[in-house]
Amino acid sequence: MTSLMLAGLGIAASAFAARFLMQSFKQLQQQASKFPKSPMFTAYYKGGFEPKITRREAGLILGISPSAPKDRIRDAHKRIMLLNHPDRGGSPYIAAKINEAKDYLNSSGKSQRPDDSY
Repeated sequence: MTSLMLAGLGIAASAFAARFLMQSFKQLQQQASKFPKSPMFTAYYKGGFEPKITRREAGLILGISPSAPKDRIRDAHKRIMLLNHPDRGGSPYIAAKINEAKDYLNSSGKSQRPDDSY
């Protein structure tokens, strides 16, 4: 008889605790909606790839400035390719676009500075 009473009290206590947690969660959601959203998680590039790559698109693909130096381009390419390489389950199309972005930024850097040809 006492075990049934203890089981009933345990169930009632867990129900009250669950109700309290649900109400607290609703209040937390209401308070969180008052804060501005972080652009870090909401600023994804919405759109597909352009037919011909541009400096802007290459920079977006690699996550760097289009005028970044070559060592920064190389580091960004390496970091992204480690995550998206086809041998590790990545898409071959995305890997090709990453390589194209790296090649475009590296080659466009040469054409911008003709004095570096010495």
